[in-house]
Amino acid sequence: MEKLSYLVIFITTPTYEEAKDIAHRLLNEKKVACVNIVSGVFSLFWWQGKIDSSKEALLVIKTQEKFLEEIIKLVKGIHSYKVPEIIALPIIGGNQEYLKWISESTNENP
Repeated sequence: MEKLSYLVIFITTPTYEEAKDIAHRLLNEKKVACVNIVSGVFSLFWWQGKIDSSKEALLVIKTQEKFLEEIIKLVKGIHSYKVPEIIALPIIGGNQEYLKWISESTNENP
């Protein structure tokens, strides 16, 4: 039996509306089980050789590792940033019932 691997993915967007659009698209495609949107994130970062800053929205996404490449491709296709932040971190443990729910809520054929 295949051992399932789970991820938390962080994506920032310039607006809450764009975050909501991305979340709905990922959910409708059944590539993610849950998306939390945190608005009012203040980001500082290097861009084009200088320190820049921006107010952003942060998506916190729970999914299976096997969907990562599809998620990256989908998000890059609709995101307004030239270089969107899409960072995946492994879930190394947690409530087994919640992890099972992630599996049940995602599938390859919506």
